[in-house]
Amino acid sequence: MMRDQSDWLAAPDAAALSHGLASLAFFVLALLLISNWRARQNVRALLVACLATGGWATGTVVLVLLGQRIALAGDALELLRTLAWLVFLLLLIEPSRPRLRLVLAGIVLTALAPWLLSMASSWLALPLPARLIASVCRLLLAVLGMLLVEQWYRNTPPLKRWGIKFACLGVGGLFAYDFYLYSDALLFRAVNDDIWAARGIVDALCAPLLAVSAARNPGWALGLSVSRQMLYRSAALLGSAIYLLAMAASAYYLRYFGGTWGSLMQMAYLGGAALLLAGVLFSGSLRAKLKVYINKHFYNAIFDYREEWLRFTRALSEDGPALGERTIQAMAQLVESRAGALWILREQGQFAPAASWNWPPSRWSEPASGPLCQFLEARLWVIDVPDCQQNPRQYGGLQLPPALLALPGVWLLVPLMLHGQLFAFVALARPRTHISLNWEILDVLKIAGSQAASYLAHRESLDTLTVARQFDSFNRMSTFIVHDLKNLVFQLSLLLSNAEKHRANPAFQEDMLGTLDHSVQKMKTLLQKLARGEAPEAPAPLLLDGLLRQAVAAKASLAPAPRLEIVDGELTVLANRARLERVLGHLIQNAIEATASDGKVAVRLRREQHTAVVELDDTGQGMSEQFIRERLFKPFDTTKTAGMGIGVFESREYLREVGGSLEVRSEPQVGTTFRVVLPLHAA
Repeated sequence: MMRDQSDWLAAPDAAALSHGLASLAFFVLALLLISNWRARQNVRALLVACLATGGWATGTVVLVLLGQRIALAGDALELLRTLAWLVFLLLLIEPSRPRLRLVLAGIVLTALAPWLLSMASSWLALPLPARLIASVCRLLLAVLGMLLVEQWYRNTPPLKRWGIKFACLGVGGLFAYDFYLYSDALLFRAVNDDIWAARGIVDALCAPLLAVSAARNPGWALGLSVSRQMLYRSAALLGSAIYLLAMAASAYYLRYFGGTWGSLMQMAYLGGAALLLAGVLFSGSLRAKLKVYINKHFYNAIFDYREEWLRFTRALSEDGPALGERTIQAMAQLVESRAGALWILREQGQFAPAASWNWPPSRWSEPASGPLCQFLEARLWVIDVPDCQQNPRQYGGLQLPPALLALPGVWLLVPLMLHGQLFAFVALARPRTHISLNWEILDVLKIAGSQAASYLAHRESLDTLTVARQFDSFNRMSTFIVHDLKNLVFQLSLLLSNAEKHRANPAFQEDMLGTLDHSVQKMKTLLQKLARGEAPEAPAPLLLDGLLRQAVAAKASLAPAPRLEIVDGELTVLANRARLERVLGHLIQNAIEATASDGKVAVRLRREQHTAVVELDDTGQGMSEQFIRERLFKPFDTTKTAGMGIGVFESREYLREVGGSLEVRSEPQVGTTFRVVLPLHAA
């Protein structure tokens, strides 16, 4: 008789856990296939079979937790699962043998009829023989499933069996365990609870075999894939778990058989095992070997190109000055190298050492015209240094420099090409684990070298541009200083020319001495700042009316003499006194030079809202709109014979620096008005 259901309910947790694992395994496999279900009919059939199996396992878990192992819903789900796998196998039979498909389909339908009848009998609470008929039908369907698997393997060409053998094992395992389960049930007139509970685990173990075949067979291309990093971490985690379980079991036996020393031996053993595991996990060579093993045996390509390129680009794009060292590390990680060095072409035509990583700095330089650099540039080869030493004929008789061979463990020389020319090269040390060089590794190193060359060239250009800007800043400062000296020389020359006429005038003599003292003090201050490299003084509150009186008085001896008009006094701005005086003095000087001796030059100070405005009007020859727009503020562009063309440019730039502006209105043959606008400073 059948076992009573209450006997089986003694351990429902094991059955629920077992079928829960099967549900998880087949739903994960279905997820891998679901994005590609439209591609091939076989993929759709496999997807339906996986979903049916996952649904059956989930339903079984629910029924177990509800305490109803024998139920019509469970029989229906199992029938759906079995039918899905049988249909999948029928579709995989060679299309050139349609009669075989028809015969097998007829047999399946014949076997299903009694099972359907037995399900109806079970639902109608018929006696035990109806359930025995159901077991016979299930046993027959299991035999048919194994027969279809055998026909599938037999009718597959030998060259293609490599792609389906794991699928045959997986599907065959499903039907073989069903055969074992129901043959035991027929023999003992009851379903064995332990065998029935373990079916979920056995079915879950068949799912990875189907996944391997789906990855190998182009007709079952997986829609999703497991990344190398995930597989590497999973393998490391699984290995660690197995190791810890083994150590825990060993420690248990040590404690059990160790007597009074058992507990001490157990703790010492577990501590040593944990230290050993930590040492293994932190071992770079073992991690490298695991990566190489996974890449070699689980993937068609050695590299995960997307991940590697993102990592390589991210390493080169980081901020910081150590680009050369980051380049070496990024290239070394491609081949698990432990050290390296970089040489870059310099202006002297020498490849000089630029950076090193885990290697002592090298002083060896190689001329660009030497045989090594010429070989790298002409052949674009990645040189295997040990192979080049053993087989120099394959490298055109190339003799490597002794200084290069003296590097500890040197292994590869990678050229870094830029625009068809050798820009740099990298030497890498031997890897942590044995790596066989092939075309894929060499091509990746070449492409990575080209990308690294572009980043290094960009950094070199930035450094050169920075130096050029520093020289440009120095030249610009020198130009401004020369411009100030020119103005002082002009004042002294004018003073000297007037001395012939007014040497006997005491007032002129007093004014001459004051002008000479002022010029000497300005030149001393200028030379001191130039020698010390001091920065300009910080802006400070400054009264404009006093500054304007001083600037106008300095030009009073010229013709036409400027006239000062202060509309609003006591206006304070924030500026550097010497630089603002130079700006105003330059604008007054330009107005005087552009105006005839019988003309007029007026300087006016007024307030407009929250700004102080200095207007400089002249009745000179004026300027056109085109000249103002295109040439007035352009540095080193002047209409004067002895001018430098930077006075107006410097004036505008300084006024902008303190938050002001320089405006100009002019009309040819009428005159010009410059407006110096400065924000007022609140006390």
